[in-house]
Amino acid sequence: MKSYGPVKIALVGQPNCGKSTLFNALVGLKAQTSNLPGTTVQYTRSRMNYRGRIFDIIDLPGTYSLSSQDMAEHETLKYLLTEEVDLIINVMDATLLSRSLELTLQLMELGKPMIIALNMMDEAKSKGIYIDVKKLQEILGIPVIPTVAVHGKGLKELFEKILEVLKTEKAPEFYRCSRIVEERIKKLAHEIEKAVGPNFKIPPRLIAIKLLESDDYFVDLMKGYPGILSLAENMRNELEDLMGAPSPDVIHAERHNLSMRIAEKVTKVQHRLKKSLDDKIDSVVMHPVLGYGILGVVFFLFFYLIFKIGSPLEEFFTGPFDRLLDVVHTQVSGELLRFVLEGLVQGIAGGIGIVLPYFIPLVFLLSFLEDLGYLPRVAFLLDGLMHKIGLHGKSIIPLILGYGCSVPAIAATRILDNERDRIISALLVPLVPCAARITVIFALVAYFLGPWWALFFFVFNIFVVALLGRIINGFFKTPSYGLLMEIPSYKIPSLKITFDKTWLQVKNFIYLAWPLLIAGSVVLGVIQYLNIDNLINTVFSPLVHTVLGLPREVGTTLIFGILRKELTLVMLSQALGSEIGKLDRVLTREQIVVFTMFVTFYIPCISTIGIIWREYGKKIMFYSILVGLTVATLTGVLFRILV
Repeated sequence: MKSYGPVKIALVGQPNCGKSTLFNALVGLKAQTSNLPGTTVQYTRSRMNYRGRIFDIIDLPGTYSLSSQDMAEHETLKYLLTEEVDLIINVMDATLLSRSLELTLQLMELGKPMIIALNMMDEAKSKGIYIDVKKLQEILGIPVIPTVAVHGKGLKELFEKILEVLKTEKAPEFYRCSRIVEERIKKLAHEIEKAVGPNFKIPPRLIAIKLLESDDYFVDLMKGYPGILSLAENMRNELEDLMGAPSPDVIHAERHNLSMRIAEKVTKVQHRLKKSLDDKIDSVVMHPVLGYGILGVVFFLFFYLIFKIGSPLEEFFTGPFDRLLDVVHTQVSGELLRFVLEGLVQGIAGGIGIVLPYFIPLVFLLSFLEDLGYLPRVAFLLDGLMHKIGLHGKSIIPLILGYGCSVPAIAATRILDNERDRIISALLVPLVPCAARITVIFALVAYFLGPWWALFFFVFNIFVVALLGRIINGFFKTPSYGLLMEIPSYKIPSLKITFDKTWLQVKNFIYLAWPLLIAGSVVLGVIQYLNIDNLINTVFSPLVHTVLGLPREVGTTLIFGILRKELTLVMLSQALGSEIGKLDRVLTREQIVVFTMFVTFYIPCISTIGIIWREYGKKIMFYSILVGLTVATLTGVLFRILV
C-alpha cells in the first residue's frame, strides 16, 4: 500500500444500484460536485479519514457498461483509464445480480484492485432472493462485502477489506470466454502487447476486447498502429463467419451468458405467491388513467406546501432587511454610497428571500420524492407526452426543478443521457416560471384579475413550452432516444440523506447564484444613481410602448429584471409611482396581462445566463436569450390583441 498522499477510490455501478447512497453514507456533507474535464457529465468527490488513512472517494456517473457510445459511460471509462485510481468499488444491486455482473466482468479487465459492495441485500431478501456471497467471491476472485447503504450496514467491513486489498495491490483475474472467442482475444492481445510495449498503461487484453467490439474510443487510441487495426478487423470478420453474428454482438453475448451462469450458481430464488407491496402500489400509481390523476394531486400538494411554507417565511426573513433599508436610506448621507448599500442589502435579501422560503422546501420535497422512488415513475408516466415534443420522460425532472429556480434546473440537465436532450431541455427550462416569476404572477394576475387567470397563465405556459420544444426538436437531425430507465423499488427515505442532499443543492446555489445576485443589485444601484434609467426607457420605448402597449417607464423595469426577476415587480411600482397594491389604478387589465406574460417568458436572469454559459457555452447562451425574448414578445403581442 502506498504510504504517501490520499488513496483514490472510484465508486462504479449501474444506475439505481445505491451507489450515491453509499457515497453519502460514507462522506456525509463534505461532497464537492464537479464536471468531468471538458464535459457536462457530473461526478461527486469527497475526502475522508479511516484509521489514519486519507481517502479520496469519487462517485462516478451510473453506467450500465464501459462503452464509448453513451456519454456518461464513455467518460466513466476514460476516467478509470487515465486517472490514477488505486482501487475500484463496484457497487452492485443484489436484486439484479445477473445484469450487474455484466459491468463487473468489464471492470475486471481494467487490471486495477477491486472490491464488490453487494448492496440492497435487505431488498433482495424481501423479494425472496438469497445470494451465496462466499461462493460468488470464489468464482470471481474478488472480495464481496454485503451492504445496506441506506442504513449504513456493511460500511466498516467494506473499509477493513479496502485496507487489506491495498496492502497486496492485487488486481482481479480476467474472465475467460468460449474457446473460439478466447483464442482470438489472446492472439490480438499478444500482438498489441508487442506493438505498444510493456509500459503501456491500458491492459492489452482490454484493448483487444474493445477492438473486437468496434469501440470507437479504442479504435482512435490505436490509430498509430495500423497493423493492429487490420488484425482486429480480420478477427472481427472471422468471428462473424464462425458465430453467425457481428463481432460486437458475440462479445456482448459471451459476457451476458457468463453473467447469467454465475448468477444461477450463487442465487436461490424463493418464489412468492403473493403480489409484492411495490407491485400493488404500482398497479395504482402507474395506472394508465389513475396514474395521471395521482400525479396531478401529488404536484398540487407539492406546490401548495412550498407556498404555504414559503409565504410566511418570506415575510419573516425579508422584514429585517426592509428595516435595514430604511436605516440606510435615512442615515447614509452620501448619495452614491446609499445607492450601493441599498443594492447590497437588496441582493442579500433577495437571495435569502428565494433560498430560505421557497428553494429549500422545493429541493427537500424533490429529494424526498426521488428517494421514495416516485420521480422515476413520473418520468415513465410522462414519457409518451415528452416524446411528442422531442424529448423523453427523464427530461421532466429539470423542468419541474425550474419551478423553484432555473439555476439548479439547468444543472440538473446533466442527468440526461445525450447532448441533444440536454441542449433542448436547457433552452426550455428558462421559460418555466421560477419562484420569482411565480411571485409576479400571483402578485399581479391573481391579485388583480383573480385566481383563474393565474391558473390560465400556468396552463398556457406549459402549452408554449411544449410547442417550442417541438419546434426546437425540428432543428436536430437525430430523434430522441427511447426511455431506458430502471424503476427502483419504493423506499422509506432517510431524512438524514434527504437533508444532506438538500444542503448540497443549497450550497451550490449560494456559491453560484448568490454572488451574481448581489453584484447585480449593486450595479443596479449605481445605474440608478447615474440616472441611466431614463436613457434605457428611451432606447426600449419602441418595444415596450409601441409593440407591447405598456407605459414608457416600464422599460427600466424589464431590463433590470434580467438581474433579478422579482425586481420587475418592485421596479414597476417605483417606475409608475404607485404602491404595488394599487397598480390597477395606473395599468389597464390588458397591460397587467401583457406585462406579466412578457415577464414570464423573457430573457433569463443573470444567474441562469451564467450557468448556461458555464454548462453549454456562449452559443447556447445566446440562443436561450434570443428564444426567451422572441417568445415573450410574440405572446405579449398576442394577448395585447386578445384581451
